Amino acid sequence: MKATSLISFVLFACMAARAAGDFDVRDEAEFKKIFPNVTQVDASIDGAASSNIKKLAGNLGFLEGPVWNSAGGGFVVFSDIPGDELKKWSEKEGLASFRKPSNNANGNCLDLQGRLITCEHGARRVSITEKDGSIHTLMDQFEGKKLNSPNDVVVKSDGTVWFTDPDYGLGGKPKEQEGNYVFRVDPKAKSIKVVVKDFDKPNGLCFSPDEKKLYIADSGKPRHIRVFDVQRDGLITNGRVFCAIDKGGPDGIRCDKDGRIFSSAGDGVQMFAPDGHLIGKILVPESPANLCFGGPENKTLYITARKSLYSVSLSARGNK
Repeated sequence: MKATSLISFVLFACMAARAAGDFDVRDEAEFKKIFPNVTQVDASIDGAASSNIKKLAGNLGFLEGPVWNSAGGGFVVFSDIPGDELKKWSEKEGLASFRKPSNNANGNCLDLQGRLITCEHGARRVSITEKDGSIHTLMDQFEGKKLNSPNDVVVKSDGTVWFTDPDYGLGGKPKEQEGNYVFRVDPKAKSIKVVVKDFDKPNGLCFSPDEKKLYIADSGKPRHIRVFDVQRDGLITNGRVFCAIDKGGPDGIRCDKDGRIFSSAGDGVQMFAPDGHLIGKILVPESPANLCFGGPENKTLYITARKSLYSVSLSARGNK
């Protein structure tokens, strides 16, 4: 091999293998649909894209469960689990307390009325926060047995609430459920169903834009994301592996308007095309636990990563 060819080959190999700067690009054509101004060469140069990731808050406990609320100009609510507090961040006011104590809250989302739905480890329940600030229980037991420690939650367009219930947050309390299940709650019909039982540690979950598919992360031994077909009766079928996470495991996941999946991982946020292949990674200074779309056009990705809250501006628009 000629010297010039060897040098070119080495440079290309370094760009492909090295995850420097803010991005690790695997499919440049698809990646540019999310970040049109970043190329694979840019992403391989230290600091070349440093302005893309912004640290909004830090020096907290362990952060989880961000959700965007567009009221009053918009703000993000997220959980500080060991701090036993729900925090709030807005462009106008910065960091503030939203609620303390929070019963060691984890995952959060909004229902169709804009009420906050929260998974609470400490109370072993899923709660609803009304617009007036009052809080009540949506679900805290199944078949007469206490839940494990509800982890993450999403609301479908029909108003049903879907959440995962691994045993991460029991804190020495006895486990009453036989397994780590995924539940569907219909508040109108007052019905509760277990939709899947065979996960090790079910965690983040999200629907495809047309809600015909449900994605569920398994942060236990499999460290992968599975996808299911959603039936009209509210059950799910045909579970299969959508993708595997190569660094750490999946935790929080979200879907954008074009059906791409964004997953937290040990090295940042990993982005997958609808067919499951890896598009690239947003490399975050701290390992992310969860994420959500928000901002005025739903084109900002908010990331809870260990002790800090980060944001990244995208061209892609979040699904919800």
